[in-house]
Parts: sequence; structure tokens; C-alpha cells
Amino acid sequence: MSKFEQVKTELINTPKTWLVTGVAGFIGSNLLEMLLKLNQTVIGLDNFATGYQKNLDEVKSLVTENQWQTFSFIEGDIRDFDTCIKASKDVDYVLHQAALGSVPRSIADPITTNSANITGFLNMLEAAKQNNVASFVYAASSSTYGDHPALPKVEENIGNPLSPYAVTKYVNELYADVYSRTYGFKCIGLRYFNVFGRRQDPDGAYAAVIPKWTAAMIKGEQVFINGDGLTSRDFCYIENTVQMNILAATAQDDAKAHVYNVAVGDRTTLNDLFSSIKSALIASDVNVEQDAEYRDFRAGDVRHSQADVSKAIKNLGYSPSHRIQDGISEAMPWYLKNVN
Repeated sequence: MSKFEQVKTELINTPKTWLVTGVAGFIGSNLLEMLLKLNQTVIGLDNFATGYQKNLDEVKSLVTENQWQTFSFIEGDIRDFDTCIKASKDVDYVLHQAALGSVPRSIADPITTNSANITGFLNMLEAAKQNNVASFVYAASSSTYGDHPALPKVEENIGNPLSPYAVTKYVNELYADVYSRTYGFKCIGLRYFNVFGRRQDPDGAYAAVIPKWTAAMIKGEQVFINGDGLTSRDFCYIENTVQMNILAATAQDDAKAHVYNVAVGDRTTLNDLFSSIKSALIASDVNVEQDAEYRDFRAGDVRHSQADVSKAIKNLGYSPSHRIQDGISEAMPWYLKNVN
């Protein structure tokens, strides 16, 4: 039995109370779904800046009525400290997902990104400390590696940040480290590498590449590749990300006060990604005839990204369940059902 399966069994036998910030978002709603299916009590916090009521409605349709009754929702903003205090009261574990993502968004509006990702993060961190939360896990980012050239990316070696977004996520790590050293409040940061899967929004200027391209191909629209298509990423399916959050929250004390890569350890070029999505759609009887169109590289983008996940395997018992092709195949029915 894997470490994750052991932890899930333990949680079912001894339910806990969880706070998930950003609960109406892509990752937050998937965490909510898993926790409710494990019969946990969940408090959700969201201001619907990037989350959607439809994500919560979908989770409700996937769990039992009794499981849904253990979920309570607070509509509020992490930039308000009193809201953070209220949300984290009598909570065992915090999974802090609320943030404004996207490198291009942060370049266009660094002030709002800073406010949500740094002020909001510090509010949530301090509230969790004051409320004596047992475990605080937060969404960090692979953007923290910046211009460090080495591959694969190892947690201890980072470079200069290449965007305001990357700065905010690095500051999160610095605050978490200071809280560990100063107050003994140990957190775990999860450096996400290009997470994808069901309920990831395909619309909007800052949509992630997999849902954006998938939706475009379904609708017969043009797909654009930034640069020459040789840019590569370590794409991580949502099931792996959910696993890491739960393993981190329930980790022993000696595994805390660390950051961990959340990825698979693979590297896929944008050209190969386009081919994989196209093949999965064709296998689902979707007629995809268009080729991708190339345009300029995007400002602030890292050229190549690949994670070393050995630290998470060793310290947390992480075992990635889905590689990129597995994830694309599993997520495809959701996109086919939900893309207009």
C-alpha cells in the first residue's frame, strides 16, 4: 500500500477539519472533492476573483449529500485579516491555494498580484499561527527557480525571478522560513509545476496552456505557440497535486519547514504537447485539422522546466500516479463535456 493510500485510510478513520483557501478555483475545488470523499470537514474560503460557483456545484454533484453537509463556505478575501482569523478558527489543517496566478497578469498588474499573493499570504499565515493550526501547506511555484539554468530543478538551487509573480511566490517562501525560525510555526511550500486537469478554466487571457489549447481545438479555433515550440515544461496532473497537498498536511514534524517540487520529473516540449492533445481529441472522435501557429516568445517565461521530485518521494512518500499522457486522457472527457 502506498503512503497516500495509508494516509487516506487514516483520515477516514480519524476525520479532521480543513481550511481550503481558493476553494472555488481549479486546484482548490479538486482538493475539496477529495477531502469530502474522505469524509473530512472542510471550510472553504474564496472571493471568486478567479474561482467559480460552478466548480463548487460540480463537486456537490460528485459527493454524497452527507459529505456535502460537512462543507461550509465563506465568501471573503484573504487580504482582510479578520476574514482569515474567522476562517482558520478550530481548524486542524490549512491548504492555502488562494492567489493570483499567471506571469503575464503580474507583468500587466504587479500591484494587485502583490496584494493578493504577499499581503493575503501573510494574513493567512499569521491567522493560522494565532489559531494554533496543526499544519499549514501553501501553494508555491516553480517560477521561483527563475533564471537558474540547471535541470532538473532541485529545491535548494534557485536563480533570479523573471516576473512580479515569481517575486511574490518567493516572498511566500521567505515568510514561511521566518515563521519557522522565529515562531516555531513550521509550514510546507509546494512548488507547483504546470498543474493541469478537470475544472481548469480554458477561457480568459491568462488561461493555462492545456485547457486553452484543448478548448481551441474542440471549437476549431487557432492554436498559438509562443516561440519555436521547443520550450519545455514538467506538466503535472491534478491528481498528483492533490496527493502532495494531503501528504504534506499530514507529514511528520521533521518533514515540515521545507519546500517541495510538485511534478512528475518529465519534460515535454510545446510541440509535443500540441501533438498529444490533438491525438487525444482525435481518439475521442473530434475532428482536428488545424496546425499550430507560431508567434513571439512571451515576456517573463522560463525556457525549460523540469523537476527533481526525489525530496518529496523521500520525505513525504510521494508517488506520482499520472504522467502527462495519462492526465490528458483522463481529463479529456471533462473538456469535451464542458467546453462550449
